[in-house]
Amino acid sequence: MGILINGLFGGFHGRVGNLVGYTLKGKHVIRMIGRSEKPLTPARKANCQKMTVVNEILKPSIYAIRAGFRLAVVGTDRNEYNEAVSYNKKNALRGEYPNISLDYSKVLMSMGTLPVAVNPSISQNEEKITFNWEDQVFSGSQYYNDRAMLVIYFPDLKDTCYQLIGAKRGEGTDVLSIDPAHLNKRMEAYISFARQDGREVSNSVHAGSLNLDREVDIAEDAAPETKDNSEFVHQLQDELNQKTTGDWELKLSQHDARIAELRITSPVNEQVDLKEMIAPLFKKTKINRLVVSINTGNKEMISLLKDLGFRKEGHFIENRFVNGEWINEYQFAILKSEWDLLN
Repeated sequence: MGILINGLFGGFHGRVGNLVGYTLKGKHVIRMIGRSEKPLTPARKANCQKMTVVNEILKPSIYAIRAGFRLAVVGTDRNEYNEAVSYNKKNALRGEYPNISLDYSKVLMSMGTLPVAVNPSISQNEEKITFNWEDQVFSGSQYYNDRAMLVIYFPDLKDTCYQLIGAKRGEGTDVLSIDPAHLNKRMEAYISFARQDGREVSNSVHAGSLNLDREVDIAEDAAPETKDNSEFVHQLQDELNQKTTGDWELKLSQHDARIAELRITSPVNEQVDLKEMIAPLFKKTKINRLVVSINTGNKEMISLLKDLGFRKEGHFIENRFVNGEWINEYQFAILKSEWDLLN
């Protein structure tokens, strides 16, 4: 039920049908809620993916965002989080739908007018992450006592740790402790400064990355079946290299080693028996899902995939640039349970 405020034209609080009313920073706001039944246009699909990618780093960093963007929205009806989303959607993304990703070096965790950190860097000693920056201010400088705000984002964990009131700018170094469970995880670090009285902040600066190899490599202490997956896939790729000219690429997903990804960019190769190649992949490893990306013009191979029980999951327009031209691709996939049942 909606409640009228200040008469018929004064706005309302609550829900009426598919409208909801509330007050935001002193203004009456009415929004429509519910899901649209209309199919998403390509532009809306791209926007949805942009929002998803940006929110992955901003949501776990919400407290740092509120501190870093609070002065950027003073005197407006915008909030800190929306301001951060807006900036990073425009400036910190790369690629085209459906392959939009984050450029961590361009992400802003803070926005303001103070001078930024100069030549920042990070290093790791167990759970201690040391931030260093050039000390270019003298003791009596107006910027000497600015306090460092430190943020570390863990992309693989979708988690953040931070310190909002750190060392003084003039000290040139600070240390942020992380959870021991995060020691070997990939890290993206950011540093900014704030006045001691909180009345000014600086833009954040990407201070560096740690453990980048963890993004795609299998950890040394991974489960035995994960290692087996990796070793077998590398062996199978070596065999494919001997039979093809590099146009069959097999690898594990960087997000989950139980998912294998195969990209086929050539017509049917008589030296490669697709069924013979896939069978041991499911039989001898713990792989649960195989995803195949293939040129939409490869009719014979597409027909073979369908015969083997693969289902088409996506159609990506101008998804790859090969030999001077953009090509469209289909994505097919099959689960181990489905393969075992059908083959």
